[in-house]
Amino acid sequence: MDKLRILLVDDDEDDRQFFADALEGIELNTDLHQLENGKSCMEYLLSDTDNTPDLVFLDLNMPIMNGFECLEAIRRTPHLKDLLVAIYSTSSAERDIEETFEKGANIYIKKPSSFNELKKSLKQVVKMNWAYHLNDFKKENFLLKI
Repeated sequence: MDKLRILLVDDDEDDRQFFADALEGIELNTDLHQLENGKSCMEYLLSDTDNTPDLVFLDLNMPIMNGFECLEAIRRTPHLKDLLVAIYSTSSAERDIEETFEKGANIYIKKPSSFNELKKSLKQVVKMNWAYHLNDFKKENFLLKI
């Protein structure tokens, strides 16, 4: 099986390491690439069209270009508009969830505080039947529940 290409965009180095460790711990065939902000994410996605990730985990609160702006830029770019984007944020504010839903994110994950919860979340998202999820996509399914 091909490796699932995952891109994590998060300005917090500790959060990136926590994510990488959790992803490693669920023993799936993945290839993780990490970036620190939305600007570097867009540069990466636009420069290397052969290596477009299968799934992007996008933090909201980042310097230079935040997750909202990056999500909008992804959805405006023709060859990226169908890219799977998971919002991965500490925010559980209803307005952030609502705004990212409206801007076209595929799922919203509140950053778990425990390592096991993170592993559970990642496993659920990575193994998700995206065709089914997107076919039956509604706001009630948008916020990941563990």
